Amino acid sequence: MQIAVLSGKGGTGKTFVSTNLVHSVDNISYVDCDIEEPNGHLFLKPKNIVKSDVTVEIPVVDDKKCIGCRDCVQFCKFNALAYTGDKLLVFEEMCHSCGGCILFCKQNALKAKDHTIGTIEKGNSAGKNVYTGSMNIGEASGTPIIEALLEKVGDEDAVIDSPPGSACTVMDSIKDVDYCIVVLEPTVFGLENFKMIQELLELYEKPYGVVINKYYEKENIGRDYCKSEGIEILLEIPYSEEIGNYNSKGLIISEEKDEYRLIFNKLFQDIRGRFKV
Repeated sequence: MQIAVLSGKGGTGKTFVSTNLVHSVDNISYVDCDIEEPNGHLFLKPKNIVKSDVTVEIPVVDDKKCIGCRDCVQFCKFNALAYTGDKLLVFEEMCHSCGGCILFCKQNALKAKDHTIGTIEKGNSAGKNVYTGSMNIGEASGTPIIEALLEKVGDEDAVIDSPPGSACTVMDSIKDVDYCIVVLEPTVFGLENFKMIQELLELYEKPYGVVINKYYEKENIGRDYCKSEGIEILLEIPYSEEIGNYNSKGLIISEEKDEYRLIFNKLFQDIRGRFKV
């Protein structure tokens, strides 16, 4: 069984929920798909890490064959190619690696070369696999890293720490999961961003529930909205200086306090009980 943990914005506590779930359950892997800012490893502290590059193909020009027809320039919708000063230029940081320019070149003046866009790592934390994807700064797209990461995970039982928001990398991280947990920050900004995730999950027809994190009892617009929309609230976590202190030290609170281990274990078991796994 694979569960994705999502959020409409950064800072909601998505990694907090993900790492505590993994620590509280046996025989499950952690997958950090938040490739622009992965930080689950700061809490799980994996060892015996094996690292590999993720590459994509980008065009390289053979100046001797290029006649300046500009067919490739007109084809590229990402403005990764330009012909100027009798020379075809390739802006690697803007290329999305679709390969169309190579196909369009009648002179065979464009060939493909490998370009490293990031890395994936596999380590071990307390007997559990920890997978981490990381995208190099300035790259146009991280979807190939997500795809390579999830291919390595395969069909392992896993908690997938998705990127925040609702971009393509989020779609890639949830497309094959069994269930989604959305961590909702009960603020006006957090709620508006949550609605984008709600729309995405309903489009994908994914079953999901909500963890409301850092709420104040007197004002919980997240709870009010979920009740009005008929959205299941899986768990509510109040604003807590204690949790903040553990997080700031890179500690997993379910490892430090048994009451939290029981809370997150119950959350996982309640979800798993809905599926025949």
